Amino acid sequence: MPPALLFDLAPIDLNREPLFDKDAICTVNPQRFEMQQLDGILWCDREHACILGYKDVTSQEFWVRGHIPGRPLMPGVLQIEAAAQLLSFFVTRIFEESGFIGFGGIEHAKFRAPIEPDCRLYLLGHVTEARRGRRYVCDVQGVVSGTLAFEATISGMKL
Repeated sequence: MPPALLFDLAPIDLNREPLFDKDAICTVNPQRFEMQQLDGILWCDREHACILGYKDVTSQEFWVRGHIPGRPLMPGVLQIEAAAQLLSFFVTRIFEESGFIGFGGIEHAKFRAPIEPDCRLYLLGHVTEARRGRRYVCDVQGVVSGTLAFEATISGMKL
């Protein structure tokens, strides 16, 4: 049985305009072109260290042609990359940490459902540890069409 979501999505309008769009994300996160895996931020709660972002997974993604021809599946490493970009954005923009927050590691990851093109992948994050100026740990989940697709605990560090 999958775990509960990190926070309740019901009170959040998932169809609203993002608080931060792709251009705003680019002012903080350096990833570009094929490696930009975060399209928008819909909601964040600084007090509880929670954030909700999304990635619109399209049939034009660079991996679609070769990552399982005939049945394209978003690679797990890109799911984790999207989550890492969410953490980096939160720490830099919301916690106002200067500099670049780089991916530091995965403490665990579980992939529960396939992510296929032409969907919106919601990324839920909850920062559980913040050693300002050093290390950050975040529980993350990916949700597609109301189904938990992946979960992980990732860490980032100031580089």
